[in-house]
Amino acid sequence: MNTLTRANLAEAIYSQVGLSRNESAALLESVLERISAALESGEAVKISAFGTFMVRQKGQRVGRNPKTGVEVPILPRKVLSFRPSQVLKARINGQVAPASDSAA
Repeated sequence: MNTLTRANLAEAIYSQVGLSRNESAALLESVLERISAALESGEAVKISAFGTFMVRQKGQRVGRNPKTGVEVPILPRKVLSFRPSQVLKARINGQVAPASDSAA
C-alpha cells in the first residue's frame, strides 16, 4: 500500500495545473496552512464531495494501565476527527456516488 505525500500532491498540481514546481509546492503549503489554521482556531473544514475535518473536545476520564490494572486519569484534550462524505464513501466502495440534493 502506497502513501500519498506532500511531494506527490505538489507533483500532481505541477502536472495538472501547469504551475512551476516551486509554485505548485507553495500553493499546496498555502492550502494546508489555511486548513491547519482553521482547525487550530476551532473551525470545521468542509471539503465538498470529500468530507469534514473538525476539532472535538474530549472530557477527562479514567483509564486503566492494561499491564498493571492501575487507574490513571486521562486529561481533557482536543482531538481531530474526520467525517467522510457520502460521495467519498461510495468511491472507496466502488459504487456510484449518490445524487446531491443541491442539484434540485
